[in-house]
Amino acid sequence: MTTHVRAALLMLASTLFFGLMAVTIRYASKTLSTFEIAFFRNIFGLLALLPLLLRGGAGLPRTRQLPKYLLRSTIGIGSMLCGFWAIGHLPLSQAIALSYSTPLFVTIAAVFWLGEQVRKRRWAAVIVGFLGVLVVVRPGTSGFTLGSLVAVMAAVFSAVVAIQIKQLSRMDPPDTIVFYTYAFWVPLSLVPALFVWQWPQGHAWAWLLLTGLFGTGGQLLWTRALRLGDVSALTPISFMQLPVVSTAGCLLFGETVDRWTVLGATIILGANAYIAHREARLARQAATHAPIEAAKPGE
Repeated sequence: MTTHVRAALLMLASTLFFGLMAVTIRYASKTLSTFEIAFFRNIFGLLALLPLLLRGGAGLPRTRQLPKYLLRSTIGIGSMLCGFWAIGHLPLSQAIALSYSTPLFVTIAAVFWLGEQVRKRRWAAVIVGFLGVLVVVRPGTSGFTLGSLVAVMAAVFSAVVAIQIKQLSRMDPPDTIVFYTYAFWVPLSLVPALFVWQWPQGHAWAWLLLTGLFGTGGQLLWTRALRLGDVSALTPISFMQLPVVSTAGCLLFGETVDRWTVLGATIILGANAYIAHREARLARQAATHAPIEAAKPGE
């Protein structure tokens, strides 16, 4: 099996895991609050992660960036709570479609936070992508709900987290980032959960356990897929999550997918695919020109 095929299969598996996590969150939301679901997702996810980190007698990862992890995890909890609430209360197709606006916000955040240069083609793609968000949200119409803004806010927080992960990855490997994220997520998500606490009953335990397993599995598969393959080639595969959750919403929860969500999602995904393509192309150009520039020490 070639490296490209392995990367594609890992990304497809990651997409399936995240789609299944959305389904288990929806089931758990029937009897539990978003705060409790987030806490149990994190504690079960951490328990699933520890055996992988400790295999072979290896100790827990170490880092010198604990304050940055605390900030990253705090913002990440905000993103998680907004995203889980959207999955539990909006049609699944709409919640997932709006979550794909994250790369649009990442592009903007990279300009102001990291000082990256974004040229007019990518700015045009960002504008087109936001038009797709407006098509899904439909402000000023009878189809508009304030809940859709919660899903957009989750995407904004996720974009900030993506920038922070990019900074953390310059010093720490992926497994270290995942571990310390969970280590902070567990207590941070427990605090709000205590104010609405009620013990899960019956099948709710299974949904919570599966939420943690699918979430952690999806993250690990996603990280390894990006390590092997090109972002521009793998990003379209991740969009398969939308038809997966839309089908689940139809078959399991009796939801229908309206044409505006389909149209808006298509616009958003197209803009994201173009942004990923441009970023990958510019990265390859930079890698090609770097040896040439290094050979000109006098300039």
